[in-house]
Amino acid sequence: MTETDAVRALMEADRWIDRVRTQRTHLPELAELSTLESGLRGLLADLQTAEAQLAPVKSAFDEVARESARLKSRAQDLDATLGTSTANARELNALQVELSHVRERLAQSEDRELELLEALEPLEVRVSEIKHAAQPGVVRRGEHRTAVEELQASLDEEFVSLRADRAPLAAQLPDALRTRYEATLARVGTSGAATVIEGRCDGCRLALSPLDFDRFKAQAPDTFMDCPECGRLLLP
Repeated sequence: MTETDAVRALMEADRWIDRVRTQRTHLPELAELSTLESGLRGLLADLQTAEAQLAPVKSAFDEVARESARLKSRAQDLDATLGTSTANARELNALQVELSHVRERLAQSEDRELELLEALEPLEVRVSEIKHAAQPGVVRRGEHRTAVEELQASLDEEFVSLRADRAPLAAQLPDALRTRYEATLARVGTSGAATVIEGRCDGCRLALSPLDFDRFKAQAPDTFMDCPECGRLLLP
């Protein structure tokens, strides 16, 4: 194998490694997952707003409902006492006055309870609607997360295998050439070499000037000119 062939094989290996590495973070499922999560974040914000509006009304309703229950119980107790009492007229009158007062307060409390219930119902419906709307997205998000994890695990295995396969390819290069290639790879990424196609470096996609292209064509076999733009070793 010539040095040019060895550099080409290493270049192709590195380009494939770069494709796998890039694919891991650019899976279509990741884009779909991001869209789903964005929609769910919007629904969560809506839910938080709806729950914030619901909370004080629900708290006020519960408080009034407890007060209504207390007053109703007191009125029942007073009714029972009056029905069985053997007390004198003054005591009976006091009980009757208290019962009237309790019933008046109970009526007011139940009116307020009804008002709050009317305000509460649409708020509870809104919270329920948002949760219902979010549920399919929550299920799909879980499915997409599982799919992404499985795909990324598969790509990770492929990446490890490709890196292992790369080592003997790099070892085929003379030390000086390998050092030069690796330094270029570390600086520009993807690969340390590129092919010249129709006068263009296919690494940076830029055309060589006529003078540089003439220099490239005049290179002796297994000697490597750097791309004037990106610095990659240029291959025919």
